[in-house]
Amino acid sequence: MRQRLTDRPKMAQGWLHGDQGTQSKRQCDAAGVDGRIEAAVLVGMVDRSGGPAVLLTQRTEHLKDHAGQISFPGGRIEPEDESVGAAALREVEEEVGLDRAQVEILGRMPPYHTGTGFRIHPLVGWIVPPFDLQLDRFEVAEAFELPLSFVLDPANHRRQSYRCGALTRSYYVLPYQDRFIWGATAAILVNLARLLRM
Repeated sequence: MRQRLTDRPKMAQGWLHGDQGTQSKRQCDAAGVDGRIEAAVLVGMVDRSGGPAVLLTQRTEHLKDHAGQISFPGGRIEPEDESVGAAALREVEEEVGLDRAQVEILGRMPPYHTGTGFRIHPLVGWIVPPFDLQLDRFEVAEAFELPLSFVLDPANHRRQSYRCGALTRSYYVLPYQDRFIWGATAAILVNLARLLRM
């Protein structure tokens, strides 16, 4: 499994590239040349005895972007960040207090474009316990681990849709226990599962 993530993968057939949707003027004003805000996240796989698990967070309800949603630790790439990887690891330290020295970078997945105007660069990393998370309570309500075996089972990749004017938007949902994982996080997890099954 880890070998498949060592090199940046080719885009597999059926790869999810992004959401449908439009951006607000505020999002475009804060964005790059093509109108997208660059962001980096860590798809962190925790080495557990019962099998790997993916580290996820639940965002606090008061945030401006994606309030209350389940997400990977990560955020906007700042001008001082030397690379996508540096941005993801900085955000992980800030949001959940995980020391970057505990993350072995395995590779990168292709970017994912959200309907809210972000281009998300997923960085895949391997995390070896023990570690003691220190959450930034302003941004992160909770951190938890999702078993990779759950992610790899296609039966857990459910599709939902809704109407927005004349447009029907479809998206993936991964319901896990009492949690509702959807949007970009669910799509990146589906991409991860497809990559690991290649």
